[in-house]
Amino acid sequence: MSANQPSPSREWNASVYHRVSDPQFEWGMKVLDRLTLRGDETVLDAGCGTGRLTAELLRRLPHGRVVALDVSRNMLRTAEEYLKPEFGERVTFLAADVVNLVANHPTLEKTFDGIFSTATFHWVLDHNQLFQNLFRALRSGGWVHAQCGGGPNLARLLQRFDVLAASEKYRQYFAGSRSPWTYANASETAERLQRAGFVDVETSLEAAPAQFEKAEAFQEFIESVILRSYLPRIPEEQRRQELLNELTELAAKDDPPFELDYWRLNFRGARPR
Repeated sequence: MSANQPSPSREWNASVYHRVSDPQFEWGMKVLDRLTLRGDETVLDAGCGTGRLTAELLRRLPHGRVVALDVSRNMLRTAEEYLKPEFGERVTFLAADVVNLVANHPTLEKTFDGIFSTATFHWVLDHNQLFQNLFRALRSGGWVHAQCGGGPNLARLLQRFDVLAASEKYRQYFAGSRSPWTYANASETAERLQRAGFVDVETSLEAAPAQFEKAEAFQEFIESVILRSYLPRIPEEQRRQELLNELTELAAKDDPPFELDYWRLNFRGARPR
């Protein structure tokens, strides 16, 4: 990301995300638990968010260090406030677009022993370019271990949103809009990783539904996380709220109610020695 003011679509409400991101944290902890670490590595946390998982990663690296990267400066400010008191100089922060990481920051070439990422790479549209940059950032023998949305991720919610967005009531706001996500499957991800030069590639898809107890929690989550890049297209607050209410009312009729049909794409690979 350039030193200029970041575009609003890249910015997040970090305080809300820090509070509501329990599903992402729980998925990420499972990924962390699958890592085998010596404890002295230099690791890139690609898409660190507010630093909740970064803290857990640092605790597994008592003699190592982490570069916490995010495209959102709001996220990085919150992460720095959260992490610096405990971890000090063992964590540094980088505002950057991971898809062009080494292209824009050539000094990072062959820097990292490992790259860890969760709930981020589905926001990157070009996975071929992403994996090429991740490969270049790794030292010989370095690894990437990541999880993001994939396959039929959120299909039910997004189908409902598409129907509403195409309706007479909302179509004026969403004409020409495009999906901000890449939800790849396991086989195409394996091919892309291998094409970028990775070896020992493993990929898989798993269902990871997220359940919310109340309508208010469900609505806040889809507003601040899933639909955050779409809702600003509606200038009228009342009309935005109407759209959220309609999606929430539909989710209330599901069995179980207020469940998001998340799917996670897990993948790992290594740069040859």
